[in-house]
Amino acid sequence: MEPLFGAAVEEVRKLVGLTDSELAILADADSAASELVTSEFEKYVERKYNPEAIEVLKRHNLMGVPISERYGGRGARQLVQALFLERMAQSGMGVITFADVHQCLGSLTVQDWGTPEQKERYLPKAAKGDVIFAYGLTEPEAGSDPAELKTSYTKEGDGFKLTGSKYLISNGSIASNIIVFAYPKGGGKGPSAFLVDTKRAGFSVDMRLEEKIGLFTSDTSLFSLEDCFVPADDMLGPEGKGFSVAYSALLNGRIGISSGCIGVMEDCLNQVKERATSRVQHGKPIGRHQLIQKHIAFIESSLEASRWLVYRAAIKKDEYEKDTKDLALRGEADRLSAVAKYTASRGAFESADRAVQVFGGFGYSIMSPVAKHFLDTRVARIYEGTDEIMELKIASSVLGKDFEAYK
Repeated sequence: MEPLFGAAVEEVRKLVGLTDSELAILADADSAASELVTSEFEKYVERKYNPEAIEVLKRHNLMGVPISERYGGRGARQLVQALFLERMAQSGMGVITFADVHQCLGSLTVQDWGTPEQKERYLPKAAKGDVIFAYGLTEPEAGSDPAELKTSYTKEGDGFKLTGSKYLISNGSIASNIIVFAYPKGGGKGPSAFLVDTKRAGFSVDMRLEEKIGLFTSDTSLFSLEDCFVPADDMLGPEGKGFSVAYSALLNGRIGISSGCIGVMEDCLNQVKERATSRVQHGKPIGRHQLIQKHIAFIESSLEASRWLVYRAAIKKDEYEKDTKDLALRGEADRLSAVAKYTASRGAFESADRAVQVFGGFGYSIMSPVAKHFLDTRVARIYEGTDEIMELKIASSVLGKDFEAYK
């Protein structure tokens, strides 16, 4: 893998003025990503979760990149968080799936919606890696339609009891705390969000899902809640406002996943460049064959087209953070994040497919450096908003609210 500090990052630095502390974060990301190459490859071949990723991120002070410095984090704006995840994803989507969930869906959501006491209790530990977050929205019967959530809660003494199951949860079996969404039993208000301690009675991990077609080094689990008690001061955000909490988290997460897709395309480009210039077929390097050049041109074009969409979405999100009462600005950030995720995830998947093609027979082996990208990027078109949901969001942003497919 080549270092992050290439022409694109230099151009970003000139455009938005990256500070010395922000460049230090990216330098640490570069060191961490390089350090993870071997363990990520070994665990991927074994089709096993890679616990080394957390230790490396801790060692390089990268567990709390977007968390405010007030709580022990590094206070990175969304653009720098995007650049950090872009670099880490060159090792594969497993590392950034962990980081995106822990930081973007977890830590940032607590920072945005938590009470002062919740922030003091969770964020310093999250920045150190002593608290690991997961995000429990998806259920066996509720994916793109969270209105179908079956997990419920009842009031019990000075808190709540939660019952239900959550499915396909990244970090689900390694998290110390999970943001769980549930409806009040019997109906009434909308869903609420809760910070669930996984050590509490009634919480159980049913299985670690290892039969996935990719993303082997990332933990993915199914867990259940059976009258699991949550203290009242661990409700996250106002009661009945769970959807608002969920959607703000997904805005952060979609930019994070899009950033990871940029890193994948960068690595695909680096790998096919080396392959095309070193492998000889029919008496010349395969890079001299026009049909091979066609694949390389596609990867390069997809990378550049997607890169600036992701950066633009991140910059717009940073603008919104300066004025969170500006709903028009929030809507624009949401629209751009959908465009970025839709474009980058599809571009990454097809770029990985073409990289496998350039590698030929060896590309079809899990031992090749591009097969993991082909397997991993398929899920990028599903989690944190499917292609179809992104299409609906993009179209309704053009046509207006009266044309929203789902209210």
